[in-house]
Amino acid sequence: MAGPCRGAGVSGVLRVLVADDQRVVREGLATLLGTVPGVEVLGLAADGQEAVALVAERKPDVVLMDLRMPGMDGVEATELIRRDHPDTRVVVLTTFADDTSVLTALGAGAVGYLTKDATRDDIRRAIEAAGAGQAVLDASARQTLLRAAAGRAPSSPEGHRALPDGLTDREAEVLGLIGQGRSNQEIAAELYVAEATVKTHVNRIFAKTGSRDRAQAAAYAHRHGLAR
Repeated sequence: MAGPCRGAGVSGVLRVLVADDQRVVREGLATLLGTVPGVEVLGLAADGQEAVALVAERKPDVVLMDLRMPGMDGVEATELIRRDHPDTRVVVLTTFADDTSVLTALGAGAVGYLTKDATRDDIRRAIEAAGAGQAVLDASARQTLLRAAAGRAPSSPEGHRALPDGLTDREAEVLGLIGQGRSNQEIAAELYVAEATVKTHVNRIFAKTGSRDRAQAAAYAHRHGLAR
């Protein structure tokens, strides 16, 4: 089995954080990773917000991230981690292999994408590759990228341009949909997230943009070119 990768910390150990809302899954992953030489599990997070806080506190090399979690989901957590802690890489480990999930996760900055039928060796390889700054995608994620390349790949200028008032990429996306008159339920369905997650984004958008209601937020979206 491969030894510690070049991306490991000064001790030669690759430090990993696990984020998953299901306790049995995150504890099972911690147990599995505990059997991999050269890997140390620094902590377990039950949602995206806890993952972001633990990354700031413990500075892991890699986060093994679920996508759909209550509160802050894995996509927004990935965006914030990559923005504020660029030395920490994110590998997504999720049940979902649909095109939207894959492209959204990679657009948020994940360097790896695996589904939960991945084997122990698949996870080990993905973590070690991420620690070395390399990308690892499972077969379904690779097929998604091939389909996107063969057709019209979704443009991502919003992910690379400065957004106003500290908005994250996901908040800008939600704000753009508000600008189209979408309800929280419709936004949740389009983005494949829980409605509670959308409500959290909307509250943050109101606070950041100084909007009192959806009409003001929609006007803000149009003024700043965020409404598609």
